[in-house]
Amino acid sequence: MASQRDVKNRISSVKNIQKITSAMEMVAAARLRKAEQRIEELRPYASAIRRMTRRVVEAAEHVPDLPILEEHDSTDKVGLLLVTGDRGLAGAFNSQIIRAGNRRRGELREEGTDVLWYASGRRGVSSIEFRGYGLENGYTGFTDRPAYDDARTIADDLTSAYTDGKLDRVEIIYNGYISPLTQEVRSEVLLPMQQIEFLAEEGDEEGESDGEGKDDGADDPGHHKTLWIYEPDPEEILRRLIPDYVEISIFRALLESTASEHGARMTAMRSASDNASDLIDDLTLEANRVRQAEITQEIMEVVAGAEGLR
Repeated sequence: MASQRDVKNRISSVKNIQKITSAMEMVAAARLRKAEQRIEELRPYASAIRRMTRRVVEAAEHVPDLPILEEHDSTDKVGLLLVTGDRGLAGAFNSQIIRAGNRRRGELREEGTDVLWYASGRRGVSSIEFRGYGLENGYTGFTDRPAYDDARTIADDLTSAYTDGKLDRVEIIYNGYISPLTQEVRSEVLLPMQQIEFLAEEGDEEGESDGEGKDDGADDPGHHKTLWIYEPDPEEILRRLIPDYVEISIFRALLESTASEHGARMTAMRSASDNASDLIDDLTLEANRVRQAEITQEIMEVVAGAEGLR
């Protein structure tokens, strides 16, 4: 049995750890509020870009001759962009993205498709390098507060790889923010544009209704042309809009991932603090038992000594 001093030292250590986890929980909560605000500010803009792109594609009679809009004849190489964090202590936040990337890699390899890896966040970069997969590009140092320039840098690398024929498709895997307790792993296609859901489907995930809650003609593809006047022509607008759409899609994924990371870390640190409280209670009970045993032992020694003097 451990001595009373050993148990007290353990209690002191656990209390120090609890102070750290509680402080980390408060920091994560403060950062989460800011991240939620950034997401709320971006979502309407991202939704508008999505609707505008779909409408312009429908209105364009001829798709502009742009490499970024050309769908390759075959899909031999797929670029996977994993969006993780720079730090750990966030529960399953990073590991579930890495597992999803490994699953997707296995599916693509079964189809005879090669995978080229891209990663945002030190956790994703180190994991890919540790497994020896070979990392094309890694982006670190901004996951706590990503800027639009960070998304533009990633988008430029991916679009350049696609237009140069190095990649035939680009997919992104990230944690979508739902609540501090819930993060959803999402996998989306970035390139080619023809395989993105909003071009293949009529609806939009953010909704096609206007501020009055009325549909503005989503049921009639030709109705968009009667409501919208394009200047310059739709083809020129599409030429300028597509790069912005890729950048804003990546930026939104970065913001969603940041909020998810802070929410996961806040939840993990709260759970760690609660577990520390339970452990302190158990150690306190053990310390009392050790103290009682030591007192009993001392009494027995006194009694034995007294009997020996008789």
